[in-house]
Amino acid sequence: MVAHADTRVVHRGGSKINFRAPVITQDSRFLICVSGECIKVFSTSTEECIHHLQGHKELVTGLVLNPSNHLQVFSCSEDGTIRLWDFTDGILIRVTLLRILSMHVSAKGDVFLVMPVKRNKKEKFGLVSLNLPPSVEQHVMVKGHTIVFQSVSTDPKCIAFGQGGEYVASVKDNVLHVYFLNKKTFYRFALGTSGEMAARNAFTCVACHPKDDCIATGHGDGKIRLWRNFNQEKEYTFSTVHWHHSGVNALCFTPEGTNLLSGGLESVLVQWRYGQEGQKDFLPRLGSSIKEIVVSPDGSLFCTSHTDNKITVIKNCTKVSAVIQGLVHGDGVKTALMVDPRTKALVLNGKPGHLQFYSLQRDQQLYNLDIVQQEYINQSNLDQFEVVKAALDSRGSWLATVEQRSAKEVEISLKLWAFDEHTQSFVLNTTISAPHDGPISEICFSPSSQNSTTLVSVSLDGHFKAWQLTQPDPSDDEEASWSCDFVGDYHSLEPKCCCFSADGSLLAVSFKEVVTVWSPASWDLLTTLSQPPGAIQDLCFGRLSCSKYLLGATDKNLCCWNLLTCSLEWSTALDVSLLLADPLSENVAAFCGAEKTTDLFVFRPSEPRPHFSQQALCTGRVTRAVFAPRDEPLDGCEESSQWLNRSQLYFLTHNMELLTFLTKPEEERLMALSKQVPTIDDSVAMTPFYLLLGKHRKRVPCNDEADDSRLWGESWNFGVPNLAPGNHVMSSCVSSMCLLRDEEQPTEVEMESEKEEEDSEEEGASVPPRPEHESSDTGAKLGPVLTKAEHRELRGVKKLDYSWIRGLVTSNPVVNTTKQMVKTPKQRVKTPKPMAKTPKPMVKTPKPMVKTTKPMVETTNP
Repeated sequence: MVAHADTRVVHRGGSKINFRAPVITQDSRFLICVSGECIKVFSTSTEECIHHLQGHKELVTGLVLNPSNHLQVFSCSEDGTIRLWDFTDGILIRVTLLRILSMHVSAKGDVFLVMPVKRNKKEKFGLVSLNLPPSVEQHVMVKGHTIVFQSVSTDPKCIAFGQGGEYVASVKDNVLHVYFLNKKTFYRFALGTSGEMAARNAFTCVACHPKDDCIATGHGDGKIRLWRNFNQEKEYTFSTVHWHHSGVNALCFTPEGTNLLSGGLESVLVQWRYGQEGQKDFLPRLGSSIKEIVVSPDGSLFCTSHTDNKITVIKNCTKVSAVIQGLVHGDGVKTALMVDPRTKALVLNGKPGHLQFYSLQRDQQLYNLDIVQQEYINQSNLDQFEVVKAALDSRGSWLATVEQRSAKEVEISLKLWAFDEHTQSFVLNTTISAPHDGPISEICFSPSSQNSTTLVSVSLDGHFKAWQLTQPDPSDDEEASWSCDFVGDYHSLEPKCCCFSADGSLLAVSFKEVVTVWSPASWDLLTTLSQPPGAIQDLCFGRLSCSKYLLGATDKNLCCWNLLTCSLEWSTALDVSLLLADPLSENVAAFCGAEKTTDLFVFRPSEPRPHFSQQALCTGRVTRAVFAPRDEPLDGCEESSQWLNRSQLYFLTHNMELLTFLTKPEEERLMALSKQVPTIDDSVAMTPFYLLLGKHRKRVPCNDEADDSRLWGESWNFGVPNLAPGNHVMSSCVSSMCLLRDEEQPTEVEMESEKEEEDSEEEGASVPPRPEHESSDTGAKLGPVLTKAEHRELRGVKKLDYSWIRGLVTSNPVVNTTKQMVKTPKQRVKTPKPMAKTPKPMVKTPKPMVKTTKPMVETTNP
């Protein structure tokens, strides 16, 4: 994209996820797809976006799994780089510098690229074999490559590898090329190339059987041909099967080669039995035309990519398990780009007859609103209702839509939708059939925050109408409805566009070369403004401190009027295709058409000199754009990009690409977020399993255990699809439990000893009586007679903290043994009883410890 100082134009939200075929990982847990300049990793079970792989500066054009490591993926881009990613951790591993268009990898691990090659002093796209050199460096330059085909199609569906990577097949126009890599032999097969036969026989896609010498090709007439014996140029054969009524868009064999999958315009996935092509199964009503088909390596999942920027995950061949919906890119957007004040979502045309609400922050579709409420028939030259205009009021409480069908007589309906707090969606309130006698060219709501809401519609029948919301009588059970409040015209001229001022006190309506200014309070014509010859195409009021200015654009001039003096303030010669005011600042954006490109000028109406301009912004003409308010203002921007501090500008190109501006502080923040190491959130509850992660353990773990705790901590901060595999989790858990058991083994011995003593007491065992006092030459004293029950009671008392008497018994070495006995039961509290299953021979160890207490008791007697 074009760069300008502190900003550059990027594909941000709403990029095409169906631009290239997605990739399913080896374990079928993740689905990887391109999305503009980044790569998205989705969970196949929850549809959650796990990672955004960011690093490419231009559009990503291809994705393939690394055959030598199933946890890595290659990506190629128009920025001239091949990048190797670890998609499980979202880490960039290596960058290779090379200009390529798409990428392929054979079953043997050979890398093939579609890239420009020179032939007869002309640059065409060819298929080349590339040897990526092993290197520890992150940036690698590749110089040598081998040309396989000198002219191939730029569509990746037209190249396939078969029989374990022994040969490669390429289709273009009406010719099939087959090249055997080991034998280095080349075969060419052509179908009818003259008249109508050429269009019907044109190749559209190709697929190779994984285990048999068979090539399947799709054609423009809906037929599928199965080629065999293609290693004999004169003895080759092919068979034909036919179900699709139009061109075959995609073909794919299952990993075992038992089935062939095909898809096309019918939105039906067809499954052909290989060897028994007469038997086939269908999965219908997938929503829109199938563009790509992908099968997981284990064959458990099918994946279809659709023309409405949707990816469907199919489980067990018959059940749709997940749908990943991007911004719907239709044939064209007839409505303006709008931002819903409630959800901050982008609102525009979606599926035929629908409006889509798309979250630019989360980069996902919120919901579709069915406006036409009729079944859409996918058939050319069939007149059906379309949503051509839409407008939202300033509070997001009302939505106005215009649906139109261009039959012999134009049919028009104006619908008003009220937001329902219960369903959190819009509900139809009023339908006005034939609101005008001609097509409606513009509708807009009054921005007034008062209870009364006004909608203005402008039509080519020479009139504009004001529609007022009328509240019913409180005694009635009826809802509020809309009715016509005023009809205006000006000298029988056709109005083109209209616009309210920021406070709703003025309404400007253009009639050819004249701009009329009205008062919505009384519907009086206040003044008229004229300008050099040329019909007014767009109108725009200034905002904030520039609210006294009114801007008008033609295909040749841009004019600015001062409403206080009703005079022309300034004008300049510009071919303005779109004029747009930022609602949060004084800035106005003007998109101007040039030769095959569009230029952008950002200025304030009070200062005709632009403070930002960018030439060759994009190819084609921009006719749809919107300023989306930011959640938080940007800081640290250069002076040339300060107009993006409070709002972000989105615009649509002629080929339905949604682009925006990215400032340097934003880019640095996004790169910093992508490099952050996830940690355990302190707000997580202190559960036993949380303690097992190792964050709050009192003991110091060994190196291996610390690594396991870090792994658990990093993975637990994400959703379930991103957790470590079960075998790693269980091994870490079992190892931690074993370490705890080994440390507390002495406690288990004492517990078993207590159990043994209890059994002995039940049998009536007791200690023989002794004299109350007994002399000894060594000075040792005898203690009182204790039963087994008393000994067990004494052991329970030892669990208490007697550290306060340590100073009294430090002189006796025997007491140290008792102190060690007191410390051991403290650890016994943490050990659950079911773990105490020590063999009985170890129980006899503590018995001498009872006799040792006799001198200790007698020592205190004097």
